[in-house]
Amino acid sequence: MWQYQAPLRDMQFVIEHWLEAPQAWAQTERFQDLDLALARQVLEEAGRFSSQMLAPINSSGDRQGCSFEAGRVTTPAGFVEAYVAYTEGGWSALACDEAYGGQGLPQLLDAALQEMLYASNHGWAMYTGIAHGAYLCLKAHAPQWIKARYLPQIVSGEVLPTMCLTEPQAGSDVGLLRCRAEPQDDGSYRVSGSKLFISGGDHDLSANILHLVLARLPGAPAGSRGISLFLVPKLLDHHQVNSVRCDGIEHKMGIKGSATCSLVFEQAQGWLIGEANRGLAAMFVMMNSARLHVGLQGLGHAEAAWQNARDYALERKQMRAPVRPAGISADAADPIHFHPAMRRTLLELRACTEGMRAVGYWVAHLLDEAEHQGSQADRQHALQLAEMLTPVIKAFFTDQGFRQASNALQVFGGYGYVSEFAIEQTLRDSRIAMIYEGSNEIQANDLLLRKVLGDDGRAFAALLAVMRQESALALDASECAGFAAELERLCDKLEAVVAAVRERAGEDVEYPYRVAGDFLRLCGVALLGFAWVRGARVSRLLPDSDPVRASKLQTAQFFFAYVLPEADYRIASIRGAMARLAFVE
Repeated sequence: MWQYQAPLRDMQFVIEHWLEAPQAWAQTERFQDLDLALARQVLEEAGRFSSQMLAPINSSGDRQGCSFEAGRVTTPAGFVEAYVAYTEGGWSALACDEAYGGQGLPQLLDAALQEMLYASNHGWAMYTGIAHGAYLCLKAHAPQWIKARYLPQIVSGEVLPTMCLTEPQAGSDVGLLRCRAEPQDDGSYRVSGSKLFISGGDHDLSANILHLVLARLPGAPAGSRGISLFLVPKLLDHHQVNSVRCDGIEHKMGIKGSATCSLVFEQAQGWLIGEANRGLAAMFVMMNSARLHVGLQGLGHAEAAWQNARDYALERKQMRAPVRPAGISADAADPIHFHPAMRRTLLELRACTEGMRAVGYWVAHLLDEAEHQGSQADRQHALQLAEMLTPVIKAFFTDQGFRQASNALQVFGGYGYVSEFAIEQTLRDSRIAMIYEGSNEIQANDLLLRKVLGDDGRAFAALLAVMRQESALALDASECAGFAAELERLCDKLEAVVAAVRERAGEDVEYPYRVAGDFLRLCGVALLGFAWVRGARVSRLLPDSDPVRASKLQTAQFFFAYVLPEADYRIASIRGAMARLAFVE
Protein backbone atom coordinates (compact mmCIF):
# COMPACT_ATOMS: atom_id res chain seq x y z
CA MET A 1 0.00 0.00 0.00
CA TRP A 2 3.07 2.27 0.17
CA GLN A 3 4.56 3.80 -2.98
CA TYR A 4 6.97 6.48 -4.14
CA GLN A 5 7.39 8.33 -7.41
CA ALA A 6 10.14 10.92 -7.75
CA PRO A 7 8.61 14.45 -7.94
CA LEU A 8 10.50 15.21 -11.14
CA ARG A 9 8.39 18.18 -12.19
CA ASP A 10 9.02 20.04 -8.95
CA MET A 11 12.70 19.09 -8.95
CA GLN A 12 12.99 20.52 -12.45
CA PHE A 13 11.17 23.68 -11.37
CA VAL A 14 13.61 24.26 -8.53
CA ILE A 15 16.72 23.49 -10.56
CA GLU A 16 15.72 25.24 -13.79
CA HIS A 17 13.64 28.19 -12.57
CA TRP A 18 14.09 28.76 -8.82
CA LEU A 19 17.89 28.36 -8.96
CA GLU A 20 18.44 29.02 -12.69
CA ALA A 21 21.20 26.43 -12.36
CA PRO A 22 21.64 25.72 -16.09
CA GLN A 23 22.63 29.35 -16.66
CA ALA A 24 25.15 29.11 -13.82
CA TRP A 25 26.56 25.84 -15.20
CA ALA A 26 27.08 27.45 -18.60
CA GLN A 27 29.30 30.09 -16.99
CA THR A 28 31.32 27.57 -14.95
CA GLU A 29 34.25 25.85 -16.64
CA ARG A 30 33.67 22.61 -14.72
CA PHE A 31 30.04 22.23 -15.87
CA GLN A 32 30.00 23.88 -19.31
CA ASP A 33 29.28 20.56 -20.99
CA LEU A 34 26.27 19.86 -18.77
CA ASP A 35 23.11 20.81 -20.62
CA LEU A 36 19.49 20.75 -19.57
CA ALA A 37 18.73 17.54 -21.44
CA LEU A 38 21.45 15.63 -19.60
CA ALA A 39 20.40 17.02 -16.21
CA ARG A 40 16.82 15.95 -16.82
CA GLN A 41 17.96 12.51 -17.92
CA VAL A 42 19.96 12.09 -14.71
CA LEU A 43 16.89 12.99 -12.64
CA GLU A 44 14.63 10.67 -14.61
CA GLU A 45 17.00 7.70 -14.32
CA ALA A 46 17.53 8.34 -10.61
CA GLY A 47 13.77 8.46 -10.15
CA ARG A 48 13.36 5.21 -12.04
CA PHE A 49 16.02 3.47 -9.92
CA SER A 50 14.45 4.74 -6.69
CA SER A 51 10.86 3.84 -7.53
CA GLN A 52 11.58 0.51 -9.25
CA MET A 53 14.54 -0.89 -7.28
CA LEU A 54 14.42 0.68 -3.81
CA ALA A 55 10.78 1.45 -3.04
CA PRO A 56 9.59 -2.18 -3.55
CA ILE A 57 12.03 -3.46 -0.89
CA ASN A 58 11.40 -0.67 1.63
CA SER A 59 8.62 -2.32 3.63
CA SER A 60 10.02 -5.83 3.28
CA GLY A 61 13.41 -4.60 4.45
CA ASP A 62 11.75 -3.06 7.50
CA ARG A 63 9.94 -6.30 8.34
CA GLN A 64 12.96 -8.53 7.77
CA GLY A 65 15.69 -6.29 9.14
CA CYS A 66 19.35 -7.28 9.28
CA SER A 67 20.62 -10.51 10.78
CA PHE A 68 23.84 -11.05 12.71
CA GLU A 69 25.50 -14.44 12.96
CA ALA A 70 29.09 -15.52 13.64
CA GLY A 71 30.30 -11.94 13.47
CA ARG A 72 28.76 -11.24 10.04
CA VAL A 73 25.83 -9.06 9.06
CA THR A 74 23.37 -10.02 6.35
CA THR A 75 21.16 -7.31 4.88
CA PRO A 76 17.49 -7.84 3.94
CA ALA A 77 16.48 -9.60 0.74
CA GLY A 78 17.00 -7.46 -2.34
CA PHE A 79 19.50 -5.06 -0.76
CA VAL A 80 22.57 -6.62 -2.39
CA GLU A 81 20.92 -6.70 -5.81
CA ALA A 82 19.90 -3.05 -5.43
CA TYR A 83 23.46 -2.11 -4.54
CA VAL A 84 24.82 -3.90 -7.59
CA ALA A 85 22.36 -1.95 -9.75
CA TYR A 86 23.35 1.26 -7.96
CA THR A 87 27.05 0.84 -8.71
CA GLU A 88 26.48 -0.40 -12.25
CA GLY A 89 24.35 2.68 -12.87
CA GLY A 90 27.26 4.90 -11.82
CA TRP A 91 25.31 6.60 -9.04
CA SER A 92 28.18 6.37 -6.56
CA ALA A 93 30.34 8.37 -8.99
CA LEU A 94 27.86 11.15 -9.77
CA ALA A 95 29.49 14.17 -8.10
CA CYS A 96 33.07 12.87 -7.87
CA ASP A 97 36.09 14.04 -9.88
CA GLU A 98 36.84 12.41 -13.20
CA ALA A 99 40.44 11.94 -11.99
CA TYR A 100 39.16 9.22 -9.64
CA GLY A 101 36.61 7.72 -12.01
CA GLY A 102 33.76 10.10 -11.19
CA GLN A 103 31.29 11.80 -13.49
CA GLY A 104 32.11 15.33 -12.34
CA LEU A 105 28.46 16.42 -12.09
CA PRO A 106 27.22 19.10 -9.67
CA GLN A 107 26.43 18.41 -6.04
CA LEU A 108 23.03 19.90 -6.85
CA LEU A 109 22.15 16.83 -8.94
CA ASP A 110 23.59 14.60 -6.24
CA ALA A 111 21.30 16.30 -3.69
CA ALA A 112 18.30 15.44 -5.84
CA LEU A 113 19.54 11.85 -6.04
CA GLN A 114 19.96 11.67 -2.28
CA GLU A 115 16.42 12.95 -1.69
CA MET A 116 15.07 10.19 -3.94
CA LEU A 117 17.14 7.47 -2.26
CA TYR A 118 16.03 8.45 1.24
CA ALA A 119 12.40 8.95 0.24
CA SER A 120 12.20 5.52 -1.36
CA ASN A 121 14.24 3.47 1.14
CA HIS A 122 15.98 5.17 4.06
CA GLY A 123 17.33 1.91 5.50
CA TRP A 124 19.11 0.94 2.27
CA ALA A 125 20.39 4.47 1.62
CA MET A 126 22.21 4.51 4.97
CA TYR A 127 24.91 2.30 3.45
CA THR A 128 25.68 4.71 0.60
CA GLY A 129 24.86 8.00 2.31
CA ILE A 130 28.21 8.59 3.98
CA ALA A 131 30.31 7.71 0.92
CA HIS A 132 30.52 11.17 -0.63
CA GLY A 133 31.51 12.76 2.68
CA ALA A 134 34.27 10.17 3.15
CA TYR A 135 35.41 10.79 -0.41
CA LEU A 136 35.66 14.53 0.30
CA CYS A 137 37.49 13.90 3.57
CA LEU A 138 40.12 11.65 2.03
CA LYS A 139 40.48 13.88 -1.01
CA ALA A 140 41.23 16.86 1.24
CA HIS A 141 43.39 15.24 3.94
CA ALA A 142 44.70 11.78 2.99
CA PRO A 143 48.28 11.04 1.87
CA GLN A 144 48.65 10.72 -1.88
CA TRP A 145 49.06 6.93 -1.82
CA ILE A 146 45.76 6.53 0.06
CA LYS A 147 44.00 8.80 -2.42
CA ALA A 148 45.36 6.81 -5.34
CA ARG A 149 44.43 3.49 -3.78
CA TYR A 150 41.05 4.07 -2.15
CA LEU A 151 39.34 7.04 -3.79
CA PRO A 152 38.69 5.18 -7.07
CA GLN A 153 37.25 2.29 -5.04
CA ILE A 154 34.88 4.61 -3.16
CA VAL A 155 33.83 6.28 -6.40
CA SER A 156 33.15 2.95 -8.12
CA GLY A 157 31.33 1.56 -5.09
CA GLU A 158 33.80 -1.30 -4.71
CA VAL A 159 34.18 -0.23 -1.08
CA LEU A 160 31.82 1.54 1.32
CA PRO A 161 33.07 3.76 4.16
CA THR A 162 31.86 4.27 7.73
CA MET A 163 32.27 7.07 10.25
CA CYS A 164 33.39 5.76 13.68
CA LEU A 165 33.01 8.41 16.36
CA THR A 166 30.66 7.27 19.11
CA GLU A 167 31.76 5.24 22.13
CA PRO A 168 29.64 4.14 25.11
CA GLN A 169 30.86 7.04 27.26
CA ALA A 170 31.38 9.53 24.40
CA GLY A 171 28.37 10.45 22.30
CA SER A 172 28.04 14.11 21.37
CA ASP A 173 31.09 14.91 23.53
CA VAL A 174 33.77 13.26 21.40
CA GLY A 175 36.43 14.68 23.70
CA LEU A 176 35.65 11.80 26.07
CA LEU A 177 36.61 9.06 23.63
CA ARG A 178 39.19 6.44 24.69
CA CYS A 179 40.04 4.63 21.46
CA ARG A 180 43.84 4.53 21.11
CA ALA A 181 46.27 4.47 18.17
CA GLU A 182 49.92 3.44 18.51
CA PRO A 183 52.48 4.40 15.83
CA GLN A 184 54.43 1.62 14.10
CA ASP A 185 57.86 1.60 12.47
CA ASP A 186 56.36 1.20 8.99
CA GLY A 187 54.35 4.43 9.28
CA SER A 188 51.05 2.72 10.08
CA TYR A 189 49.21 2.67 13.41
CA ARG A 190 47.60 0.03 15.57
CA VAL A 191 44.10 1.08 16.59
CA SER A 192 42.38 -0.38 19.68
CA GLY A 193 39.01 0.38 21.24
CA SER A 194 35.27 0.04 20.86
CA LYS A 195 32.79 2.05 18.80
CA LEU A 196 29.01 1.78 18.73
CA PHE A 197 26.07 3.08 16.68
CA ILE A 198 28.17 2.65 13.51
CA SER A 199 25.88 2.68 10.48
CA GLY A 200 26.98 0.04 8.00
CA GLY A 201 29.77 -1.13 10.33
CA ASP A 202 29.38 -4.54 8.72
CA HIS A 203 27.28 -5.74 5.79
CA ASP A 204 27.30 -7.88 2.66
CA LEU A 205 26.99 -5.15 0.01
CA SER A 206 30.58 -4.22 -0.87
CA ALA A 207 33.80 -6.22 -1.07
CA ASN A 208 35.51 -4.06 1.56
CA ILE A 209 34.59 -1.51 4.24
CA LEU A 210 36.74 1.51 5.08
CA HIS A 211 36.36 2.67 8.68
CA LEU A 212 37.26 6.30 9.40
CA VAL A 213 38.04 6.16 13.13
CA LEU A 214 38.68 8.88 15.70
CA ALA A 215 41.30 7.83 18.25
CA ARG A 216 44.03 9.23 20.52
CA LEU A 217 47.77 9.05 19.99
CA PRO A 218 50.12 8.45 22.94
CA GLY A 219 50.66 11.69 24.86
CA ALA A 220 47.85 13.48 23.03
CA PRO A 221 46.25 16.48 24.78
CA ALA A 222 43.07 15.79 26.74
CA GLY A 223 39.67 16.54 25.25
CA SER A 224 38.83 17.24 21.63
CA ARG A 225 42.25 18.84 20.97
CA GLY A 226 43.90 15.43 21.25
CA ILE A 227 41.90 13.49 18.67
CA SER A 228 43.31 12.11 15.42
CA LEU A 229 41.63 10.48 12.43
CA PHE A 230 42.62 7.09 11.02
CA LEU A 231 41.64 5.01 8.01
CA VAL A 232 41.16 1.38 9.10
CA PRO A 233 40.11 -1.02 6.30
CA LYS A 234 38.19 -4.19 7.07
CA LEU A 235 40.39 -6.01 4.52
CA LEU A 236 44.08 -5.35 3.95
CA ASP A 237 46.33 -6.44 1.09
CA HIS A 238 45.59 -9.79 -0.51
CA HIS A 239 42.20 -9.87 1.25
CA GLN A 240 43.87 -10.29 4.65
CA VAL A 241 41.30 -9.66 7.40
CA ASN A 242 42.16 -6.73 9.64
CA SER A 243 41.65 -6.94 13.41
CA VAL A 244 38.20 -5.33 13.30
CA ARG A 245 35.14 -7.30 14.31
CA CYS A 246 31.46 -6.58 14.58
CA ASP A 247 30.28 -7.36 18.09
CA GLY A 248 26.56 -7.11 17.39
CA ILE A 249 23.82 -5.00 15.82
CA GLU A 250 21.18 -2.81 17.43
CA HIS A 251 17.47 -3.63 17.36
CA LYS A 252 15.92 -0.30 16.57
CA MET A 253 12.70 1.67 16.31
CA GLY A 254 13.24 2.36 12.60
CA ILE A 255 15.60 2.08 9.61
CA LYS A 256 15.74 -1.62 10.40
CA GLY A 257 17.29 -2.43 7.03
CA SER A 258 20.37 -0.46 8.08
CA ALA A 259 22.90 -2.41 10.16
CA THR A 260 23.77 -0.29 13.21
CA CYS A 261 26.85 -2.03 14.58
CA SER A 262 29.12 -2.23 17.59
CA LEU A 263 32.73 -2.55 16.42
CA VAL A 264 35.81 -3.72 18.30
CA PHE A 265 39.28 -2.70 17.08
CA GLU A 266 42.02 -4.96 18.45
CA GLN A 267 45.38 -3.63 17.31
CA ALA A 268 43.86 -3.08 13.87
CA GLN A 269 46.15 -1.63 11.24
CA GLY A 270 45.34 1.88 10.11
CA TRP A 271 46.84 5.07 8.70
CA LEU A 272 46.71 8.68 9.88
CA ILE A 273 44.47 11.01 7.88
CA GLY A 274 45.41 14.67 8.15
CA GLU A 275 47.53 16.04 10.98
CA ALA A 276 48.01 14.39 14.35
CA ASN A 277 45.63 15.71 17.03
CA ARG A 278 43.59 17.53 14.38
CA GLY A 279 41.24 14.71 13.52
CA LEU A 280 38.09 16.71 14.10
CA ALA A 281 39.12 19.25 11.46
CA ALA A 282 39.49 16.43 8.94
CA MET A 283 36.35 14.65 10.10
CA PHE A 284 34.23 17.80 9.82
CA VAL A 285 34.70 17.78 6.05
CA MET A 286 32.86 14.49 6.17
CA MET A 287 30.33 15.54 8.80
CA ASN A 288 29.28 18.74 7.02
CA SER A 289 28.50 16.73 3.90
CA ALA A 290 26.68 14.20 6.06
CA ARG A 291 24.58 16.91 7.71
CA LEU A 292 23.32 18.16 4.37
CA HIS A 293 22.46 14.57 3.44
CA VAL A 294 20.67 14.03 6.77
CA GLY A 295 18.62 17.15 6.11
CA LEU A 296 17.68 15.65 2.76
CA GLN A 297 16.47 12.59 4.68
CA GLY A 298 13.92 14.85 6.35
CA LEU A 299 12.91 16.21 2.96
CA GLY A 300 12.62 12.68 1.56
CA HIS A 301 10.39 11.55 4.42
CA ALA A 302 8.17 14.60 4.06
CA GLU A 303 7.82 13.99 0.31
CA ALA A 304 6.98 10.30 0.75
CA ALA A 305 4.47 11.16 3.49
CA TRP A 306 2.89 13.86 1.32
CA GLN A 307 2.53 11.58 -1.70
CA ASN A 308 0.92 8.74 0.20
CA ALA A 309 -1.36 10.96 2.29
CA ARG A 310 -2.53 12.81 -0.83
CA ASP A 311 -3.32 9.59 -2.69
CA TYR A 312 -5.15 8.08 0.27
CA ALA A 313 -7.18 11.24 0.88
CA LEU A 314 -8.39 11.22 -2.72
CA GLU A 315 -9.77 7.68 -2.49
CA ARG A 316 -10.97 7.44 1.12
CA LYS A 317 -14.62 8.55 1.44
CA GLN A 318 -16.08 9.65 4.77
CA MET A 319 -19.10 11.88 5.44
CA ARG A 320 -20.19 14.86 3.36
CA ALA A 321 -17.84 17.81 2.94
CA PRO A 322 -19.34 21.13 4.11
CA VAL A 323 -18.57 22.70 0.73
CA ARG A 324 -18.35 20.58 -2.40
CA PRO A 325 -16.35 21.63 -5.48
CA ALA A 326 -18.37 21.94 -8.65
CA GLY A 327 -18.77 18.77 -10.65
CA ILE A 328 -18.51 16.34 -7.70
CA SER A 329 -21.14 13.62 -7.80
CA ALA A 330 -23.80 13.63 -5.09
CA ASP A 331 -22.56 10.56 -3.19
CA ALA A 332 -23.42 9.96 0.43
CA ALA A 333 -19.79 10.56 1.31
CA ASP A 334 -16.92 12.59 -0.12
CA PRO A 335 -13.21 11.87 -0.38
CA ILE A 336 -11.62 13.24 2.77
CA HIS A 337 -9.45 15.35 0.46
CA PHE A 338 -12.41 17.77 0.35
CA HIS A 339 -12.79 18.10 4.13
CA PRO A 340 -11.23 21.35 5.40
CA ALA A 341 -9.19 19.75 8.19
CA MET A 342 -7.60 17.28 5.80
CA ARG A 343 -7.16 19.91 3.11
CA ARG A 344 -5.23 22.09 5.53
CA THR A 345 -2.99 19.17 6.52
CA LEU A 346 -2.32 18.27 2.91
CA LEU A 347 -1.53 21.87 1.97
CA GLU A 348 0.90 22.14 4.88
CA LEU A 349 2.59 18.95 3.71
CA ARG A 350 2.96 20.37 0.21
CA ALA A 351 4.06 23.84 1.35
CA CYS A 352 6.74 22.53 3.69
CA THR A 353 7.99 19.82 1.35
CA GLU A 354 8.31 21.98 -1.74
CA GLY A 355 9.75 24.87 0.28
CA MET A 356 12.38 22.61 1.85
CA ARG A 357 13.30 21.26 -1.57
CA ALA A 358 14.07 24.76 -2.82
CA VAL A 359 16.18 25.65 0.23
CA GLY A 360 17.99 22.30 0.37
CA TYR A 361 18.88 22.36 -3.32
CA TRP A 362 20.01 25.96 -2.92
CA VAL A 363 22.59 24.89 -0.33
CA ALA A 364 23.87 22.14 -2.64
CA HIS A 365 24.10 24.71 -5.45
CA LEU A 366 26.00 27.06 -3.12
CA LEU A 367 28.51 24.27 -2.46
CA ASP A 368 29.04 23.93 -6.20
CA GLU A 369 29.55 27.69 -6.46
CA ALA A 370 31.93 27.68 -3.48
CA GLU A 371 34.14 25.20 -5.32
CA HIS A 372 33.80 26.32 -8.93
CA GLN A 373 32.61 29.96 -9.01
CA GLY A 374 34.71 32.39 -11.03
CA SER A 375 36.01 34.86 -8.43
CA GLN A 376 37.42 34.24 -4.98
CA ALA A 377 34.93 36.71 -3.49
CA ASP A 378 31.97 34.87 -5.04
CA ARG A 379 33.31 31.52 -3.84
CA GLN A 380 33.76 32.85 -0.31
CA HIS A 381 30.26 34.34 -0.28
CA ALA A 382 28.73 31.05 -1.41
CA LEU A 383 30.67 29.10 1.23
CA GLN A 384 29.68 31.59 3.93
CA LEU A 385 25.99 31.12 3.12
CA ALA A 386 26.29 27.32 2.86
CA GLU A 387 27.99 27.05 6.25
CA MET A 388 25.37 29.33 7.81
CA LEU A 389 22.52 27.27 6.40
CA THR A 390 23.89 23.78 7.09
CA PRO A 391 22.70 23.47 10.73
CA VAL A 392 19.26 24.78 9.69
CA ILE A 393 19.04 22.21 6.91
CA LYS A 394 20.04 19.39 9.24
CA ALA A 395 17.83 20.30 12.20
CA PHE A 396 14.79 22.03 10.69
CA PHE A 397 14.42 19.58 7.82
CA THR A 398 14.63 16.50 10.04
CA ASP A 399 12.21 18.07 12.52
CA GLN A 400 9.80 18.67 9.65
CA GLY A 401 10.34 15.18 8.27
CA PHE A 402 9.09 13.68 11.54
CA ARG A 403 6.38 16.27 12.05
CA GLN A 404 4.98 15.97 8.54
CA ALA A 405 5.11 12.17 8.68
CA SER A 406 3.01 12.40 11.84
CA ASN A 407 0.59 14.79 10.16
CA ALA A 408 0.33 12.43 7.19
CA LEU A 409 -0.36 9.49 9.48
CA GLN A 410 -3.33 11.45 10.86
CA VAL A 411 -4.80 11.58 7.35
CA PHE A 412 -4.92 7.77 7.36
CA GLY A 413 -6.72 7.68 10.70
CA GLY A 414 -6.59 4.29 12.39
CA TYR A 415 -5.20 2.67 9.26
CA GLY A 416 -2.13 4.85 9.62
CA TYR A 417 -1.26 3.11 12.87
CA VAL A 418 -1.05 -0.35 11.35
CA SER A 419 1.81 -1.64 9.24
CA GLU A 420 -0.35 -2.49 6.21
CA PHE A 421 -0.31 1.16 5.08
CA ALA A 422 3.38 1.73 5.98
CA ILE A 423 3.05 5.42 6.85
CA GLU A 424 3.90 4.26 10.37
CA GLN A 425 7.27 3.07 9.01
CA THR A 426 7.92 6.53 7.57
CA LEU A 427 7.22 8.01 11.00
CA ARG A 428 9.55 5.54 12.74
CA ASP A 429 12.32 5.86 10.16
CA SER A 430 12.26 9.65 10.23
CA ARG A 431 12.81 10.01 13.99
CA ILE A 432 16.48 9.03 14.11
CA ALA A 433 17.51 11.84 11.77
CA MET A 434 16.82 14.34 14.55
CA ILE A 435 19.47 12.62 16.69
CA TYR A 436 22.46 11.46 14.68
CA GLU A 437 25.14 13.55 12.94
CA GLY A 438 24.92 16.05 15.78
CA SER A 439 21.57 16.22 17.56
CA ASN A 440 19.21 19.02 16.60
CA GLU A 441 19.90 20.76 19.91
CA ILE A 442 23.61 20.85 19.03
CA GLN A 443 22.77 22.21 15.59
CA ALA A 444 20.74 24.98 17.18
CA ASN A 445 23.62 25.93 19.48
CA ASP A 446 25.99 25.87 16.51
CA LEU A 447 23.73 28.16 14.49
CA LEU A 448 23.10 30.82 17.12
CA LEU A 449 26.30 30.83 19.14
CA ARG A 450 28.90 30.11 16.43
CA LYS A 451 27.35 31.06 13.10
CA VAL A 452 25.36 34.15 14.18
CA LEU A 453 26.81 35.59 17.39
CA GLY A 454 30.28 34.12 16.89
CA ASP A 455 31.23 36.16 13.83
CA ASP A 456 29.40 39.35 14.90
CA GLY A 457 26.53 38.52 12.60
CA ARG A 458 28.39 38.90 9.27
CA ALA A 459 27.17 35.62 7.76
CA PHE A 460 23.65 36.20 9.04
CA ALA A 461 23.66 39.70 7.55
CA ALA A 462 24.70 38.17 4.21
CA LEU A 463 21.75 35.78 4.39
CA LEU A 464 19.31 38.58 5.21
CA ALA A 465 20.69 40.59 2.29
CA VAL A 466 19.84 37.74 -0.09
CA MET A 467 16.34 37.51 1.37
CA ARG A 468 15.80 41.28 1.11
CA GLN A 469 17.01 41.24 -2.48
CA GLU A 470 14.37 38.64 -3.32
CA SER A 471 11.74 40.71 -1.53
CA ALA A 472 12.65 43.75 -3.64
CA LEU A 473 12.35 41.74 -6.86
CA ALA A 474 8.99 40.29 -5.87
CA LEU A 475 7.54 43.69 -4.95
CA ASP A 476 7.38 44.49 -8.66
CA ALA A 477 5.18 41.44 -9.31
CA SER A 478 1.58 42.30 -8.48
CA GLU A 479 0.62 38.76 -7.43
CA CYS A 480 3.66 38.54 -5.12
CA ALA A 481 3.82 42.01 -3.60
CA GLY A 482 2.02 40.97 -0.43
CA PHE A 483 4.32 38.01 0.06
CA ALA A 484 7.36 40.25 -0.49
CA ALA A 485 6.18 42.73 2.12
CA GLU A 486 5.73 39.91 4.64
CA LEU A 487 9.26 38.68 3.95
CA GLU A 488 10.69 42.18 4.37
CA ARG A 489 8.94 42.57 7.72
CA LEU A 490 10.24 39.17 8.79
CA CYS A 491 13.82 40.21 7.97
CA ASP A 492 13.36 43.27 10.20
CA LYS A 493 12.12 41.03 13.01
CA LEU A 494 15.07 38.66 12.60
CA GLU A 495 17.52 41.55 12.88
CA ALA A 496 15.78 42.79 16.02
CA VAL A 497 15.78 39.31 17.58
CA VAL A 498 19.52 38.84 17.01
CA ALA A 499 20.24 42.26 18.51
CA ALA A 500 18.12 41.44 21.56
CA VAL A 501 19.78 38.05 22.05
CA ARG A 502 23.23 39.62 21.75
CA GLU A 503 22.38 42.24 24.36
CA ARG A 504 20.82 39.78 26.78
CA ALA A 505 23.72 37.32 26.41
CA GLY A 506 26.02 39.91 28.01
CA GLU A 507 23.98 39.68 31.21
CA ASP A 508 22.92 36.00 31.11
CA VAL A 509 25.43 33.62 29.52
CA GLU A 510 22.88 30.78 29.41
CA TYR A 511 20.25 32.78 27.57
CA PRO A 512 21.41 32.02 23.99
CA TYR A 513 21.41 28.29 24.81
CA ARG A 514 17.83 28.51 26.11
CA VAL A 515 16.53 30.16 22.97
CA ALA A 516 18.72 28.46 20.35
CA GLY A 517 16.07 25.88 19.44
CA ASP A 518 13.39 28.50 18.88
CA PHE A 519 15.83 30.64 16.93
CA LEU A 520 16.70 27.79 14.57
CA ARG A 521 13.03 27.00 13.94
CA LEU A 522 12.41 30.71 13.37
CA CYS A 523 15.15 30.70 10.74
CA GLY A 524 13.67 27.58 9.17
CA VAL A 525 10.25 29.19 8.79
CA ALA A 526 11.87 32.35 7.43
CA LEU A 527 13.76 30.35 4.83
CA LEU A 528 10.53 28.67 3.75
CA GLY A 529 9.06 32.16 3.39
CA PHE A 530 12.01 33.15 1.22
CA ALA A 531 11.54 29.98 -0.82
CA TRP A 532 7.86 30.71 -1.43
CA VAL A 533 8.37 34.36 -2.36
CA ARG A 534 10.89 33.34 -5.00
CA GLY A 535 8.81 30.33 -6.02
CA ALA A 536 5.73 32.47 -6.56
CA ARG A 537 7.71 35.10 -8.46
CA VAL A 538 9.48 32.79 -10.90
CA SER A 539 6.39 30.64 -11.43
CA ARG A 540 4.79 33.65 -13.12
CA LEU A 541 7.26 33.13 -15.96
CA LEU A 542 5.70 29.74 -16.74
CA PRO A 543 2.93 29.48 -19.34
CA ASP A 544 -0.60 29.97 -18.05
CA SER A 545 -1.36 26.41 -19.15
CA ASP A 546 1.35 24.94 -16.91
CA PRO A 547 -0.37 23.66 -13.71
CA VAL A 548 2.82 24.34 -11.74
CA ARG A 549 2.19 28.08 -12.05
CA ALA A 550 -1.22 27.95 -10.37
CA SER A 551 -0.01 25.42 -7.81
CA LYS A 552 2.92 27.59 -6.72
CA LEU A 553 0.80 30.71 -6.30
CA GLN A 554 -1.91 28.80 -4.43
CA THR A 555 0.58 27.14 -2.09
CA ALA A 556 2.39 30.43 -1.45
CA GLN A 557 -0.92 31.97 -0.38
CA PHE A 558 -1.48 29.08 2.00
CA PHE A 559 2.02 29.33 3.44
CA PHE A 560 1.80 33.02 4.28
CA ALA A 561 -1.68 32.66 5.76
CA TYR A 562 -1.23 29.46 7.76
CA VAL A 563 2.44 28.59 8.24
CA LEU A 564 4.31 31.88 8.50
CA PRO A 565 2.51 32.90 11.75
CA GLU A 566 4.70 30.32 13.52
CA ALA A 567 7.51 32.88 13.17
CA ASP A 568 5.74 35.28 15.54
CA TYR A 569 5.25 32.44 18.02
CA ARG A 570 8.97 31.65 17.93
CA ILE A 571 9.86 35.32 18.39
CA ALA A 572 7.52 35.55 21.38
CA SER A 573 9.08 32.41 22.84
CA ILE A 574 12.59 33.85 22.44
CA ARG A 575 11.63 37.08 24.13
CA GLY A 576 9.73 35.20 26.84
CA ALA A 577 12.75 33.09 27.76
CA MET A 578 14.37 35.93 29.69
CA ALA A 579 13.54 34.15 32.95
CA ARG A 580 16.14 31.58 33.91
CA LEU A 581 15.10 27.92 33.94
CA ALA A 582 14.89 26.29 37.33
CA PHE A 583 16.96 23.15 37.86
CA VAL A 584 14.91 19.96 37.95
CA GLU A 585 15.17 18.25 41.34
